[in-house]
Amino acid sequence: MLKQDEFITDFLDASTISALETFLESEQTADTSADKIATAFGAKNDFSKTNTNDSEKLVTSFKNNLTLLVQKTWVEKSDIALKDKLLYQLNEFLNGTTWKDNYGLFLELINQAVFLMFGQKPDTPDFAQYTLRIDPEFGIFWWYISNLPPKTEWSEEKCRLAMMLGMYFLANY
Repeated sequence: MLKQDEFITDFLDASTISALETFLESEQTADTSADKIATAFGAKNDFSKTNTNDSEKLVTSFKNNLTLLVQKTWVEKSDIALKDKLLYQLNEFLNGTTWKDNYGLFLELINQAVFLMFGQKPDTPDFAQYTLRIDPEFGIFWWYISNLPPKTEWSEEKCRLAMMLGMYFLANY
């Protein structure tokens, strides 16, 4: 069952919401569902067919954009160590390891970056609604991220798709 903010239906059609639910529950239809979710982020319809070269470019763009966002974010003195840790982890992200092995780190990186950027914990109940109000595109992204399970036994390919969807949004944010 999706974590559903009542306001998400004001920003997404039912088929996109359903696509996320299907993506989370089924390995067989992950490609089709990922393509539908990707279109909500502005990607082309055949997102799931991204080749290795394009994947590498996406990872590089994701790392560069998120690094820039984090570097340009002003933080309290108490959060400087978290910012430095995030930048280090981001630099090491996906270096010689599998998508599946990096799934948990990916979610951790996103949560830390969002905390630094917004100054509030992203797991608070009103955060999803807050992001939809201030930046609907980011709110849709956050809805997606907050519905991903913290741990999973998904295949390598499904972990790749889940992470690439999030990377696509942030690489173009």
